[in-house]
Amino acid sequence: MTTLTARIRENIVLYGALAANLGIGVAKFVAAGITGSSSMLTEGVHSCVDSGNQILLLYGQHRSRRSPDAAHPFGYGRELYLWAFVVAILIFAIGAGVSIYEGWRHIVEPEPLTSPLVNYVVLGVSVLLEGASWTIAVREFSASKGDTGWWQAIRESKDPAGFIVLFEDSAALAGLVIAGAGVWASHHYDNPALDGIASIAIGCILALVAGLLARESKGLLIGERTDPATIARIRDIVAAQPGIAAVNHVRTIHTAPDAVFVAISADFDDAVTMGDGERLIEELETTLHAELPTLSSIYIRPERREDAFVATASPPAPVR
Repeated sequence: MTTLTARIRENIVLYGALAANLGIGVAKFVAAGITGSSSMLTEGVHSCVDSGNQILLLYGQHRSRRSPDAAHPFGYGRELYLWAFVVAILIFAIGAGVSIYEGWRHIVEPEPLTSPLVNYVVLGVSVLLEGASWTIAVREFSASKGDTGWWQAIRESKDPAGFIVLFEDSAALAGLVIAGAGVWASHHYDNPALDGIASIAIGCILALVAGLLARESKGLLIGERTDPATIARIRDIVAAQPGIAAVNHVRTIHTAPDAVFVAISADFDDAVTMGDGERLIEELETTLHAELPTLSSIYIRPERREDAFVATASPPAPVR
């Protein structure tokens, strides 16, 4: 039970969003069936897609925790990035695609209007539930980003679960506002086509969100460096070690949201012997692991400064 509780707390954003979307989706479909509203049907599909996305992200997190093996010596952490990219595709293909199609269909073949009361009730409940999920997502992401700006934090985040739910919930709230406006306008002006236009607008928002998520997920899937502050700290630790003449380069890549592989090229003093060099590398690895626990794999290569300069785009930084 303790393990289960800890796992739920760790993924509170995903579980909160999943619970909200499942309940909202059922209510929206019931309302769409009663009233014939295109935007409500679109919102129901939107909630179902979001629910499926949360399940895929939870599955991706489970798969990414597998231990390294002979075939994958750096582990399976980046599998989470694959499922994040799949989520972006689903939002675009199913969420945006169905929304735009349903909107177009209701413009071409408008359905008779019925009482909007059911729609308003469902929309009000949906706003409360989505708002609760959005609040959890904002609170968790705000705590993790620190003093970094929101957009910069999203661009630099290596954990897609947090910003995907944040994007989804923000799009969901915007969609609810548009759906409510569409329902009101279609009844106020006695024009069912306006509800279809609202559905198309919701689809456009989902397409935009899907594009942003796909771009961020693609970068993580290809491989991104860790944050500049960590790279600078690695460089300082290596440069401060006696026996190091210069740090040629520090190259990193995330193998999981909380795991980083680092390759370091350093120019050792000419007086350092082979045996001393081995001990120096061991000491550096111990120090780096102690100060930066996210460094899951460390590779240190002794390399003359002039040789490393030829292979790098910018000159190496000398020891201060």
